[in-house]
Amino acid sequence: MRWNLRLTAANKGVWKASELQRNLAEHGLVISAGKMSGLWSGQPVSLKLEDLDVICVVLGCEIGVLIPEPEKVSRPGQAETERAAVGAGTVTPAVMPKRRDGRSLPPA
Repeated sequence: MRWNLRLTAANKGVWKASELQRNLAEHGLVISAGKMSGLWSGQPVSLKLEDLDVICVVLGCEIGVLIPEPEKVSRPGQAETERAAVGAGTVTPAVMPKRRDGRSLPPA
């Protein structure tokens, strides 16, 4: 999912993070300036669903602050296929164990 708060707020006529912060506080969601900055300008790491409810009430939106990005979801077997495609043209050298006492191994 991609976070889209700034554009959603702009579509509702809210142009400043401080204005949105004030509106959220009026609806019972008090957010610190640091957290508000992260919500406004970045991709939040986590967000309570209750907080998302308040944001959507204030902005009069549904779940428009989130934009699905299904292309970022890996499909079963996709990683193995990609690794096989990358490794198809390369030769991997054999792994040679080393002794811990510093002596060399006998010739193969």
